[in-house]
This record gives sequence, C-alpha cells and structure tokens, in this order.
Amino acid sequence: MNSELPRIPTTGRWLDKIRPMDLVKTRIPLLQWAPKYKLSYFLKDCLAGFTVALTEIPQGIAYAKVAGLDPVYGLYSGFMGCFIYFIFGSCKDLNIGPTSILSLMIQSHVYNLGPDMAVLSTFTTGCIIFLLGLFNLGFVVEFFSYPVIAGFTSAGALQIASSQLNSLFGIDKKSSEFVEAWKVVFQNLDSIRWTDTTLGLLSIVALMVLREFKRLGSLKYRPELSTGRNIFSITSFMLFLSRNALIVIIGTVLAYLLEESDGQYPFRITGNITEGVPSFKLPPFSTVYHGHNYSFSDMTKELGSTIIFAPLVAILETVAIAKAFAGGKTLDATQEMFAVGACNIMGSFVSSMPVTGSFTRTAVNNASGVITTFGGVITGLLVLLALTFITSTFYYIPKATLASVVICAMFYLFDFEAFVVLWRTKKSDLIPLLVTFLVGVFWSLENGILIGISCNLLFVLYSSARPKFFIEQLTCGGRCVYLVSPKTYVQFPAAEYLRKIIAESCTVEGIVVVINGKNIGNIDATVARSFSILREEVEKRNQRLLFIDLKPVIRQTLLNMDASLVQIIVDTSLEDAIRKINESSDFSSLSSVT
Repeated sequence: MNSELPRIPTTGRWLDKIRPMDLVKTRIPLLQWAPKYKLSYFLKDCLAGFTVALTEIPQGIAYAKVAGLDPVYGLYSGFMGCFIYFIFGSCKDLNIGPTSILSLMIQSHVYNLGPDMAVLSTFTTGCIIFLLGLFNLGFVVEFFSYPVIAGFTSAGALQIASSQLNSLFGIDKKSSEFVEAWKVVFQNLDSIRWTDTTLGLLSIVALMVLREFKRLGSLKYRPELSTGRNIFSITSFMLFLSRNALIVIIGTVLAYLLEESDGQYPFRITGNITEGVPSFKLPPFSTVYHGHNYSFSDMTKELGSTIIFAPLVAILETVAIAKAFAGGKTLDATQEMFAVGACNIMGSFVSSMPVTGSFTRTAVNNASGVITTFGGVITGLLVLLALTFITSTFYYIPKATLASVVICAMFYLFDFEAFVVLWRTKKSDLIPLLVTFLVGVFWSLENGILIGISCNLLFVLYSSARPKFFIEQLTCGGRCVYLVSPKTYVQFPAAEYLRKIIAESCTVEGIVVVINGKNIGNIDATVARSFSILREEVEKRNQRLLFIDLKPVIRQTLLNMDASLVQIIVDTSLEDAIRKINESSDFSSLSSVT
C-alpha cells in the first residue's frame, strides 16, 4: 500500500481521531485568523467596511420597499448578519444582508399578513439552512442547473424592476407582480409625475455612467504614475464604489432644498422612518393584522412553498458567490450553510428580513481590499449608527431615487449572456431556461424554480431512457459482427430501448451481436434481466450474443440474475471468441474461452 495515501479510520476508531480544538476552529473560522491579525489589516478592513456600508444602507432601504416593508426593516437586516458572519464565515469578501430576490419572495406574504411574515420567514429560513448544513444536505442545490438559475434570476430581476415602475413614475399605487405592475402604469398614465420620472431616469443614467468609472482606476497607489493620475484613479474608483449612496444623497438634498412653503415636495418622498436600534426579542410566532389574529400554523400556511425555496435560494446565492471569490481555495459549503443559517436565526431576533450573500456588495468588499470578515463588523456598526443618528434624514429620500437604485441593479442581474451562451452551445437547454423564466415572470418565482427543475429532470430522465449507442458492422473470423457500444451508463429506463435498437438494427441471420461493456459503468437488476431476455430473443433469430470488456461488478450482477450468462461473457479477445464459434456449432462451448 502506498504509504503517502491517508489512512481512513475504521468506524470504531473514528471518534478517537477527532481533535476537539480542530473541530472548533473549523466551525469558528475567526479562531484561525484572529491570532495573526495586524494593524494594517484593521485599516484595510475599516476602509472596506465603510465602503460597503455606503452601498448597503441605500440598498437595504430599497429592498425593504421591494418586500413591501417599511424602509427601516432594510436597516434592521443590515447589521446582525455582518456580526454573525464575522465569527462563523469562511469567505473574507462575502457580505451578508438583504437581497433583491429574497425580498421579492416574501413580498406577497407581507402584503397578506403584514411585516411579521418577513421576520418569521427569516427564522424559518435560518433553521432550515442550519439543519441542511447539519445533515450535509447542501447537495440539493445541485438540482439548480445553470439554465434554471439563469431563468430564475432573470425572472426575479424583471419582476423586481417592474414592481418599481410606480415609484419611478410617481404613481401612488402599489403593485407587486409583473403583469399587475404594468397594468397599474397603463391605467394611470394621467397620474405620472414628470418631476419623479425625470429624477428617476436621470438617476438611472448617472448610476450606469458611474458604474463605468470602475475601468478608470483602482484604490491602489501606483508609483509609476504621477500624483495627479493616482488621485484621478483613486477618485474614479471611489465614485464607482459609492455610486448608490451618492445618488441617494443627491436626491435627498434636492428634495430637502426644493421643499415648498406649504410643506409639499416636488417628488414623492420616503417619509418617516422609525429611529433607533430594534429591540432584541423572539421572532413572532403569531400576529395580528387588520384586526385579525393569526396563529403560527396560519402564518406557515401563508408562507407555503417559500418555507422551502427561500432557504434553497439563500444557500445557492451564498455558495455561488463564495466560490466566485474564493480565489481558487477549497470552499467548505457546509460551514457557509451553518454561517448563513445562524445569520438568519439571530437576525430574526432583531426584526430582520431574510438575508444571504449579496453579489454586488461582495464585489465592492473585494474591490475595496478587505482582508478579513472584520470588515463586516465595520459595515454593521455603521448601519447601527445610521439607525441611531441619521434616520431623520432618510425622510427626504425620493422614492424615484430608490427605484432607480433597484432598477439599475436589476438590469445587471438579468442574465442576458445566458440566452446567447445556451443558443451557441446547446439549444435544448434554452427550454428549461425559458420555462423557468416565463413561469417565474407570469406566475411566481417559487413555481418557476419548481417547474424549471422538473423540466430539467425530464431531460435527464429522457437521456437515461434513450442513451446513445454506436453500432458498428465488422467482419471478424469470416463472420459478420455487429458491435454495439453504449456511450454511457445503462439504467433501467433504457433496458427496453436497448433491446429495441438491437432488434431493429441487427436483423441478419447468422450474425454475432457483441455488446461492448467498456463504457458501461453500472447496471441495475432491470437491465440485467433485460440482457437475459435479449439473449433468448437473439438466439430465436439464429444469431449469437456476446458480452466483452465487462467490469467485474457488471459481470457479477449479470450472473446473479442468470448464471447461464457466463457462457456468453467473454474475457479474452473478440477474435478468440469468434474463432471458438467457428470451431463448434454448440453455442454453450463458448464457456471454455471465458
């Protein structure tokens, strides 16, 4: 045995091999890097945390509006996840907080039973994610193929952007679903306010222009450039990083300065936001909404499939983002599930919306040069400071400005490239993408995921039931030989199909049908029984059947099903087997060459 290979402990000795401190360090990554922390790391983490906060605060307010909640809930969601991930998170760049997709998924429940539904959803999401991590069930997200993910995110982006049209145009109506949102716009064309529309459209243009400033510089000082060039480079990059906050601040200042003497504003503004840090309390397991009492069972019934799909989407977003920023390092997906589960569970005690990894803020974190997850602590502290001291200024934020932040983010979330890539690579993959997208847009995101995955599984099942076979006609030892080579595994759905293909393709009497098992990795009892029946059918047509290049496990499965098959399983060359056939008319004599 190779001494370099690690020895796997037996079950009886497995517990003896566990070192408790190593396990604790694995599950609390903070303990791994904290002893090596330096002052230089602290300064970089502070800069990154501050920069991310400039994005998180306006996005949090905007995503709370997407969820149908008061803006303050977006801020409630912006600090606890940062603190918990600081302890349990393994990806230094990842920022945990509210996201557009999860906000949209809870929107209808908030409209139906009030804001307590968002908090309860946070708790259930956290518990399920934590349990999935505990039982190593994270593989369930592997059923989300690229076409399904692209269709889902694109549908979510279109739904969210559409829900912001009323705020963008200054229409004082609520809308959530895609069709309803556009219906509200066309039914209220006479209510469109030109001031809100102008501000919103100009904000979108400004956000897109500022996003391009990323190409003009970086935060790094480059000695080979002049001082002026370095200042321009750093300034351009800071404008890119803080673009959301900058646009919101400009809009807020405009609304404040343009307030009329009678207290009216040229734009529809956000209004009062509750000041102060939320109280630490149990998540709501019952609620009262519009004078009606709702029990825990009523609330969970209202959540419906969101209880399942919100955790899966949260896992999917977090793991995908963490992998993208892992820098080639191995990612412990189970640890990420523990971390995000804990973030949501603890977040529910401070009235948070469901949270997960945010790609936009993670990219900002990475670009800002964050060194450790301590950057998230700085972000969380700044969100708490905003809640404590400056919520009164949020009163003046124009709704059109918040809508522009969301719409611009959704434009870049929509996966235009997926449609082109799948058209070029495999057009059939466009079917699950389009199914997921259309169902997500016109029905619901949850049903879009479910039907999209089902559509994808149908393709997998069809491939399993109709595997590719290569049939080659050869002459060997003076006999006509049909060499049947499956190109992949043969499972029970393909058993009848294989017999049909051989019956239709190998019709000449006196030939030898040879099944090449080189690419057959595994078979089940149904396939083994089908091969036994195939032998009988071939012999009735005055033909011969042979198996060559079978793996030991397949050979054993066949013999367990029908011991007489040993007569047609060939372990020598095909030429030797054919020669033996030519020497004897007794087919059973083939056993002598095995």
